[in-house]
Amino acid sequence: MLSKQIKTNNSLPHSLYCGQQIKDFEGQAAVLASTTLYELMTRAGEACYGVFKNHFSDAKQLLVLVGKGNNGGDGYIFATMAKEAGLSVQLCQMGHSTALTGNAAQASRAWEKQHGVIEGIEQADFTRADVIIDALLGTGLSGNVSPEYQSLINKINQSAKRVLSIDIPSGLNADTGAVSNVVVKADVTVCFVGLKQGLFTGRGCDYCGQIYFSGLGIEEQFTALSTSRVTRISYSDLAYLLTPRNRCSHKGSFGKTLIIGGNLGMTGAVRLAGEAALRTGSGLVKILTREESRFALLAGCPELMVNAFDLQKKDNRVLYNWATNLVIGPGLGQDDWAKFLFDLILGSDLATVIDADGLTLLADNPHCKKNWILTPHPGEASKLLGCSVEQVEENRFTAVRNLQQRFGGVVILKGAGTLICDGRQIYLANVGNPGMASGGMGDVLSGIIGGLLAQGLNLQQAATFAVCIHGLAGDLAAGQEERGLLASDLFPYIRKLVNPSC
Repeated sequence: MLSKQIKTNNSLPHSLYCGQQIKDFEGQAAVLASTTLYELMTRAGEACYGVFKNHFSDAKQLLVLVGKGNNGGDGYIFATMAKEAGLSVQLCQMGHSTALTGNAAQASRAWEKQHGVIEGIEQADFTRADVIIDALLGTGLSGNVSPEYQSLINKINQSAKRVLSIDIPSGLNADTGAVSNVVVKADVTVCFVGLKQGLFTGRGCDYCGQIYFSGLGIEEQFTALSTSRVTRISYSDLAYLLTPRNRCSHKGSFGKTLIIGGNLGMTGAVRLAGEAALRTGSGLVKILTREESRFALLAGCPELMVNAFDLQKKDNRVLYNWATNLVIGPGLGQDDWAKFLFDLILGSDLATVIDADGLTLLADNPHCKKNWILTPHPGEASKLLGCSVEQVEENRFTAVRNLQQRFGGVVILKGAGTLICDGRQIYLANVGNPGMASGGMGDVLSGIIGGLLAQGLNLQQAATFAVCIHGLAGDLAAGQEERGLLASDLFPYIRKLVNPSC
């Protein structure tokens, strides 16, 4: 049974921090809580042992690998507790234990007092271990892992043993979630004091396994001292935004979403966006498309209204005289027809969602506006920022901030651990699954955002809630079968999720 002080899954804190914030305020928080840093190290080791007992109750043989800093000190405390409990523990130290200083050295002495043996890394027996404890590198890592650690981490991963990482998988960047040359692939990660933002986005999602958290008794003091720049959000946090409808409502009460796209051969994208807006609750949804696309759209979803736009007539009244909000990009294309419509919406004051080809046109013709939501995936983000996809993924937090500063409005950077930036705060949503890496998923997200805007949510509310609805609908639709998931499979679940009180 886990201690109430140890949290996981839905009980994890919402605030996320970078490694430097932990370093700057951990000591001050300890003073305010009338405790010492060594006591915090002891609590960290105890928390890890509690998680270990809960998660790996069958394990008898442990291999504890400790580094040269405080992360290694946590490992020594863990090893001491495991040995006292009668488990077989092999502890191997990177470098000589005499090089340890401060609290880590004190923790190593406590281990030796229990007649614990300190062996070298070259003596580590991976074959006998039921579980490996990774206490090698903490949150201070920047750049690549040194060769000595790289070789050891490769052995950990190649052993195929279950792994518990202390505070962060060794080799992972705590601030960005970027992977250096090698990273421990953990089954469980136990995080302390403040949740590290890099655990929840980008490649970090692939290496942490199940995340547990302990504030070590100073969480309240730490939170008071340090301002979180990133906030985790979930569907349950935002479900209050959609309340039951009044009995006297009519379709005009819930907005009119105009979706622009569906160029030649790309009708499916705009159809998906349109139906998503309807399923989300937009009162009316109209598609502005090519003449050649009209009948396919009407036949596929008769609830959609469809207008053809003739470039020769250039009648833009539909943008200003009917819609309450706009979505542009799904199946838009990049020809003269698409460019004309994109230039037209640049002059609109309506709340606008820009996706897909709309983002490519924006990259070619940059503008900054307050009243839009941009929804790039990393490839589209790289075009907007004029950099490589790799540079975007190296630091997704910086990328989404730069996008918002350059283009304004609210920016959604899609991917594992989707980020939403409104210029003041970054929100992170841990929803969705690899099955959603399929055509049309982004079009559905754009439609959901449009449907929420139509019902009166502001840009930040619509962006954050739409990401949560979209991702959770994908998770519910996939279940345990991610491969073969279609964008249209989300529609029944979207309808349930936009009726949270039912």
